[in-house]
Amino acid sequence: MSENSSAFERLHPKIRRWIWDQGWTALREVQELSIPPILSQDTDIIIAAATATGKTEAAFLPICTKLLEGDLEDHAVIYLSPLKALINDQFSRIEQLCEHLHIDVHPWHGDISVSKKRRFLRKPAGILLITPESLEAIFVNNGHLVPLVFANLRFIVVDELHSFIGSERGRQVQSLLSRIDFVLRRKAPRIGLSATIGDMWLAADFLRPGFADEVKMIVSHSSGQELKLLLRAYVRKAPSLVPDNDDQDKSPENGKDTDGSDIAVADALYRTLRGNNNLVFANSRNRVEFFSDLLRRMSEEAHVPNEFLPHHGSLSKELREDAESAIKDKSRPLTIVCTSTLELGIDIGAVSSIAQVSVPPSVASMRQRLGRSGRRGEPAVLRIYVQEDELSDSSSPSDVLRASLVQTVAMVRLLLAKWYEPPPASGLHLSTLIQQVMSLIAQYGGVTAEQAWNVLCNNGAFSLITQQMFAHLLRSMGSHKLITQASDGLLLHGQIGERIVNHYAFYTAFVTPEEYRLVSGERTLGTLPIDRPLSKDSLLIFGGKRWLVLEVDSQKKVIVLKPAKGGKPPVFDGQGGWVHDRVRQEMFEVYTGRDVPIFLDAQGQELLNEARENFDRYGLARRQLLAQGSTTYVFTWMGDRVGDTLAAMLRSKGMKAANEGIVVAIFNASMEEIEGCVNSMVSEGPPVAYELAKSIINKASEKYDLFLAEELLSADYAASKLDTEGAFAVASRILESVT
Repeated sequence: MSENSSAFERLHPKIRRWIWDQGWTALREVQELSIPPILSQDTDIIIAAATATGKTEAAFLPICTKLLEGDLEDHAVIYLSPLKALINDQFSRIEQLCEHLHIDVHPWHGDISVSKKRRFLRKPAGILLITPESLEAIFVNNGHLVPLVFANLRFIVVDELHSFIGSERGRQVQSLLSRIDFVLRRKAPRIGLSATIGDMWLAADFLRPGFADEVKMIVSHSSGQELKLLLRAYVRKAPSLVPDNDDQDKSPENGKDTDGSDIAVADALYRTLRGNNNLVFANSRNRVEFFSDLLRRMSEEAHVPNEFLPHHGSLSKELREDAESAIKDKSRPLTIVCTSTLELGIDIGAVSSIAQVSVPPSVASMRQRLGRSGRRGEPAVLRIYVQEDELSDSSSPSDVLRASLVQTVAMVRLLLAKWYEPPPASGLHLSTLIQQVMSLIAQYGGVTAEQAWNVLCNNGAFSLITQQMFAHLLRSMGSHKLITQASDGLLLHGQIGERIVNHYAFYTAFVTPEEYRLVSGERTLGTLPIDRPLSKDSLLIFGGKRWLVLEVDSQKKVIVLKPAKGGKPPVFDGQGGWVHDRVRQEMFEVYTGRDVPIFLDAQGQELLNEARENFDRYGLARRQLLAQGSTTYVFTWMGDRVGDTLAAMLRSKGMKAANEGIVVAIFNASMEEIEGCVNSMVSEGPPVAYELAKSIINKASEKYDLFLAEELLSADYAASKLDTEGAFAVASRILESVT
């Protein structure tokens, strides 16, 4: 090291030699700070730093130093990853470090052969790279081996920590980690790696529930990276016919009624991005396919090589890896149009810029995506393209106020202020508790109710579940034949539970709908949800190309395709995340402010001025209710959780109401009726969340919710989806504004 480094001297000589061989002149900040506490092996750690700042090495340089100690050479480390692709990527990276250290590195996921997995089970030493689902499978299928497999476990590394927090999958991860500790009868140190965490304390509480104050935080403050930012705005125009190249074929499928602003966005992407390596985030798989196809056709019309490839979760592994390899190859330019599949830490090298089509899903997501650009001292470049509707006499307040543009401006302002959404912390996660009960039974061949309570709740990840609620859950599972109880009190799998546990889909804690496999010749292109079937002779855009459906085999769940000239993007399920309170509050600040952000183009400035004029015309700085025809709009300036709760409160009083983003819409009610309803709500005080949840229909959304009794489902919904205090505060402000 050219700089003095006490941390460097604490690493094993073989690792110091490896660092010298890499040509490093100094350790990075997070690496310097991480080495001492990891070597102490007596604390949990979160390493939070921007993408490409060496977080992986920050964890594994000291971890491998410990594994090289004489009495620890047969010990093991678990690296837990949210993605198989990330495991494949990190395998190459970690193996490069370990190949001369005689430390084995074992990737384990659905694509790894059974023989390689058995090899690790026979000698569980080295570094195991695994997904939560594969770790679950070890507990279920090799329960008797679990004590031996994890006996010499020294560290657990959780990569992309932020991606797990607040989800059913995240609660599954917490449960599996606590079950490992239970088997070990000790706490294996946990190391969380993340690029973006909005609330470090919540992240620490996720990593080690109940002991957040004892988790050591290592947060990189190295920044100073230049940011180049442009937000371009478009107004959607009347559809125009876009013909294909082939003048001989003018069928409707070959000329698509395409919104004019879509063409304008695609044209801007084509002109700006060609010749460089870029990522274009399009928010949905449908839009990824749409823009990939449009950009490919533009390339064909210009008689130049296509530089635009799609990347999303429904594409085959082969097609995704082809795109990842192509963008790593810097000998030719390539732009990948993608969903969040490339938001996490898969190594694709540095890209010249990031493009975001439509409103970003969140500020944290935008920051994560931006981290892909501007490495090695280059500026980070972010281009955002936002489309707004043409206004008419029937335009909604959201359109008149240019809500998409203003929300994006607000999110950029928060990004520049270094604010990111904190991870969600509420929820009982009863669906995942059902899964973990059945998994625990599989691991031990049967457990008592008391044992299950102690492992999963009393000392486990489901600490909010009372004994009474747990007993209610077991009865509910029994009534659905998921479990049964033997005469000696042992809980066993029931008839339905046995079938569920013996299917590979059991390992996932989240909903995974059945899918059709798309094939052309001998090649699998990807999958489509089974509830979005295609018929023979229909046309499709998939993988950025156009196809004709030759055959639909419903029994084998296979759709056979051949190349075609026409097509349209398939419809996929999925929705954006909830908007946080802080984002909507920042939107209010944008509306009431007068500064014009320098990152807005001329059209964006014009639309922002128009939005502010309409905001003032409606008098929204001082009022929260706006009546238009038979609909009254409530401006909460709060996030979607408050909006959903307020709408539920209004419906519980007989109103027809729905959360529509920046407003809660109330239909077919006079202002007097609304004021009376709000007055009644305020006089009663904040509602009990559980009682409000009971009034809501269609609450089941998670994988095993259908097995929950109504009381349990309402309790779970109340904890995870409702903010009665926030909604009551909005109702109180409404009452003040009208009295």
